[in-house]
Amino acid sequence: MGGVSETQNPPRDGEGDRAQRGGGGLPPSLRRPETYRARRLRREMSLPEVLLWQRLNGQQVGVKFRKQHSIPPFTVDFYCPRAKLVVEVDGLAHDNSDSAASDAARDNALRERGYDVLRLPALLVLNAIEEAVDAIVARVETPLRQSLRDRHLPMNGEDL
Repeated sequence: MGGVSETQNPPRDGEGDRAQRGGGGLPPSLRRPETYRARRLRREMSLPEVLLWQRLNGQQVGVKFRKQHSIPPFTVDFYCPRAKLVVEVDGLAHDNSDSAASDAARDNALRERGYDVLRLPALLVLNAIEEAVDAIVARVETPLRQSLRDRHLPMNGEDL
C-alpha cells in the first residue's frame, strides 16, 4: 500500500524528523548559551531579587519589567524595555574591589550601548523595599530619559 504501513501513522504537522534532531527548535550549534544562563538564573534568584520581582512583576508599578534578561554578553537582574533601564541588585559580594571594578566595566559597556543602569544594594531591597521600588519608578519616569522622538526638535535655526 503506497509506502505507509497500516501499523505506522504518517507524521502530523511537520513532526517527521523531530525525534532524530532532539527537539527544542534550533540545532544545538545555533542555540545561544546566554539564553540558557538567563533561564537558570531565573530559577535561582536571590531573596532580594525575588522580593523585588514580586513588586515589579505584572506592571504593578505601571511599567513592564523582565527578570534575568539577556543583553549579550550579559544577563541583567531586571530590565525595563520602555526606559532601557537595567536594574542590578548588589549583594555583599559586590563590595570587594575586584567585583566593583568588574561592575563598573559592565555598567560602562551597557551605557555605551544606550542602557541606563541603576544599582541597588541588596540590604536596601530587604530593609526598605518601598524605597527601592520608588527609586526604580523615579528613574523610569525621569523626563531626561525621554527618547528623541518624544522631544521637540528645533526647526529652521530655532534654539533648543
